[in-house]
Amino acid sequence: MSLRPGIIERWRSDLPVTDATPLLSLQEGDTPLLPSASLAAWVGVSELYLKFEGANPTGSFKDRGMVLAVAKAAEAGARAILCASTGNTAASAAAYAAAAGLQAVVLLPEGKVAAGKLAQAVIYGASVITVRGNFDDALNVARDAGAAPDVSLVNSVNPFRIEGQTTSAYEICDALGDAPTVLALPVGNGGNITAYWLGFRRAVERHGVRSLPRIIGAQAEGAAPFVHGHPIESPETVASAIRIGNPATWQPALDAAHDSGGLIGAVSDSEILDAWKTIARLSGTFCEPASAASVAMLRKCVADGAVARDTQCVCVLTGNGLKDADRALSVAMPPIVIEPDAGALARALKW
Repeated sequence: MSLRPGIIERWRSDLPVTDATPLLSLQEGDTPLLPSASLAAWVGVSELYLKFEGANPTGSFKDRGMVLAVAKAAEAGARAILCASTGNTAASAAAYAAAAGLQAVVLLPEGKVAAGKLAQAVIYGASVITVRGNFDDALNVARDAGAAPDVSLVNSVNPFRIEGQTTSAYEICDALGDAPTVLALPVGNGGNITAYWLGFRRAVERHGVRSLPRIIGAQAEGAAPFVHGHPIESPETVASAIRIGNPATWQPALDAAHDSGGLIGAVSDSEILDAWKTIARLSGTFCEPASAASVAMLRKCVADGAVARDTQCVCVLTGNGLKDADRALSVAMPPIVIEPDAGALARALKW
C-alpha cells in the first residue's frame, strides 16, 4: 500500500530537515486548487482559483508549518510544545503533539475562540489555558514560558513554521505550471504572507518557475495593524482567525507585499461576510470567515483598478468553514417546517 506523503517527505530537499528529523505526518498538504468561473465573474477577473487549505488534517493551513515545527521539537528532545492561538494554531499544535507523543499547552484569549477550534484542541488532549486578555496578551505569556529549555514555542515566530508553510506556493506552481499573476490571502500574524513570498522566490530559484506573483494581503478593518502602520490595542472583527492587533511577523510581511509589487489592504466585516457567503454559493466551498477576506480584498482591488480584470488569480482559503459553524447558522435562514406530504413540500417551494 502506498500512502500519500506529508510535506516533510514530499518537499524534503526544500526544508531544513536532517536524517534525525522524524517523518511526522498526518498527510497534510496537497490541498485542492479549485477553479471557479462563477466566482471569478463576481470578483471581476478572468481566471480565479481557490487554494483550499481547509482540506488539511485539522482544517487549516497551520498544519503545514506545525508538522515541521513539532518534528523539529521532537528532534531537539522537547517534552512539550506551547502556543498562543485564536484557535487554528491550537488545533494544529494539539493534533501534531498527539501524533508525536508530546504534551501540548495552548493559551487562548478569553471568549475569543470559535467553538469548533476549541473542541479540536480539547479532544486532541492539549492542556487548554484561557488568558484574560486578547491574543497578543496570550502570546506574551507564551513567549516567556517558551524560554524553558525543554519546551518549544510553536507560534509563527518559530522559523520552522514559516518553512513548512512555503510548501503551498510550490503546490500552486506545480498545479498551474507557473506562479499565478496575483495571489491574495488573509493576513493576521504575518507569517503566512511571509511564507508564500519565500516559497515563490524559491520556486523560481530551485524549481524552474518563470515568474513571481503580486501578493495582496487582506486584513479586517477592525484588526488592520499593517494598514494603519501601528499595533491595534483592541482588535475586533468577525474574522476571528485574523483578529490580531500586534503581529509577530511584522517587517517580513510588509516586505512580501512591497517586494512583490502587491499591497496589504483592509476590508470591512460586511464585505468579508458577503464574500464568505458568495464563495459557498458560487463555488461550493465552505471556508471560515477569515478566509473570505482574500476574496473580498481581491474584489475591492479589481473595483479600484489595482488589479486588472484579465488576470489569473489565486485566493488562499486558509480554514474550513466547520471551524466556525455557529457563524454560518447565525446568518442562515431557519429551516422550513412542513407536514409529511408532497403537497406541503410543493407549497413550501412554490412549485
